Amino acid sequence: MSRTVGIVGMGRFGRLMARYLAADFRVRAHDPSVAEEEIRAVGAEPASLESVAAAEVLVLAVPISAMQDVLARTAPHLVPGGLLIDVCSVKELPLAWMRKVVPDSVELIGTHPMFGPDSAAESLQGRKVVLCPVRVAAARLARVRDYLVSRGLQVIETTAEDHDRQIAVSLALTHVIGRALGRMGARPQEIDTEG
Repeated sequence: MSRTVGIVGMGRFGRLMARYLAADFRVRAHDPSVAEEEIRAVGAEPASLESVAAAEVLVLAVPISAMQDVLARTAPHLVPGGLLIDVCSVKELPLAWMRKVVPDSVELIGTHPMFGPDSAAESLQGRKVVLCPVRVAAARLARVRDYLVSRGLQVIETTAEDHDRQIAVSLALTHVIGRALGRMGARPQEIDTEG
């Protein structure tokens, strides 16, 4: 694995990721909407988009609505032999954009961390992360997988198509049940579970 990881997008999830990665790597981050002191507070170094994009491993932690613009601005600065990772909750569309814009000399892995800043605030233990390898050497993929497992994550490897099919069912159930409970007047209780 690289000793330097770049992150574009320092929203709540980007900051969570930076905090965990900073324990093992030098983390450079870019997000013009986040104050430099907030970036430093999670163990990352604020840097220009160009500098962050030139890291050996670059993670795009931006909303899917910003993905195409961010790809267009980062692609010219990616280093040959580098690795580009996204964290969108759908995989087919962002990975298609990545394949179209990113030079063939850069490896690609789509990911979907199945946790967020609240559920993983204290620990990554037992949390799930999906890997959708697109264009990556087997040895590098193994290093990424091994690192994630060493941090306590449960790694699920699949295709973008299978991921999107499964997540559509999962999210549909969650939203239908949640909305039904909301309409029934269900509210948080003193005695309840996190989910």
